[in-house]
Amino acid sequence: MVPDGYPRAEEVAKPGDLADAVSLRSRFVAFVGTAGAILAVDLFTKFLVQHTLLPHDSIPVFGDFFRLTYIRNPGAAFGLHLGPYSRFIFLSLAFIALGVLIMMYRHTSAADRLRLFAIGAIAGGALGNVIDRLRSADGVVDFLDFGVGDLRWPVFNIADTAVTIGAALLLASLWVEDQHRDRDKS
Repeated sequence: MVPDGYPRAEEVAKPGDLADAVSLRSRFVAFVGTAGAILAVDLFTKFLVQHTLLPHDSIPVFGDFFRLTYIRNPGAAFGLHLGPYSRFIFLSLAFIALGVLIMMYRHTSAADRLRLFAIGAIAGGALGNVIDRLRSADGVVDFLDFGVGDLRWPVFNIADTAVTIGAALLLASLWVEDQHRDRDKS
């Protein structure tokens, strides 16, 4: 303490505390930045589709292989449907998944950028589809349509893409962690 009763700067903030604060901030920015960017792109593209196409309209982008086709999907990603309660089942599952993702985020180090990006991508995509489900009982707006002739992948959206890519990256991150743990044990 200095004579006037105030603590010295080194007594208030230790060097480790500052590093921890920077680490927490960079971790937060990586997670929230990824989730926010994906959510913004997802909502913007859905808005554009809703305001430029009529339901079931299809516009070829790259011949018959890639089209923009506006549909409403009351089920889950890629057309999965669980009957009349799909909306509530998938909303509940999304909220549970978001809770798990927040717990994973809290236990992920700032240095694990891949995992933070993966968790953010899944969260951003999940939030995009949750917002759609809350706004309309008709389901989420899907519009990315790939295939050849009658052989088509189910129509999907940016949120579905983010969740799928994020899940693959999360699995890769967990696999790498397991490999490091196994290597350290031997």
